[in-house]
Amino acid sequence: MTEVHKGQCFCGAVAIEVSGTPEAMGYCHCASCRSWSAGPVNAFTLWKPDAVTVTKGAKHLTTFEKTESSQRQFCALCGGHVMTGHQGFGLVDVYAASIPTLTFAPALHVNYAETVLPIKDGLPKLCDFPAELGGSGDTMDE
Repeated sequence: MTEVHKGQCFCGAVAIEVSGTPEAMGYCHCASCRSWSAGPVNAFTLWKPDAVTVTKGAKHLTTFEKTESSQRQFCALCGGHVMTGHQGFGLVDVYAASIPTLTFAPALHVNYAETVLPIKDGLPKLCDFPAELGGSGDTMDE
């Protein structure tokens, strides 16, 4: 049986479901994610696009695209962040906080060279992205 997790924006006008298992989970430290999330680090869950379904309020989803690599979607009513499409990677980042029933099990940190909040948790710290996603794949010390 496929596991399904439900989530929503801040006001609940937009609802989503993710099914199956995420492709990856971790933390992003890049300046764009920090600015977008208004926090020092962003917890991400990456899914294949067909595993993510908007079940309510699609008409309220608005997209902001600062760069070609990230199509950030949020609720036009409350401003609550829902997900970011990464079309070039063939993945969708559904913010970990948006799907509260998913057990968040991070495996790595990306863009750690830009961190403003060092985290010593024993997970790999990638300078940028994994090589298979076009990054260097280089790691850093905690």
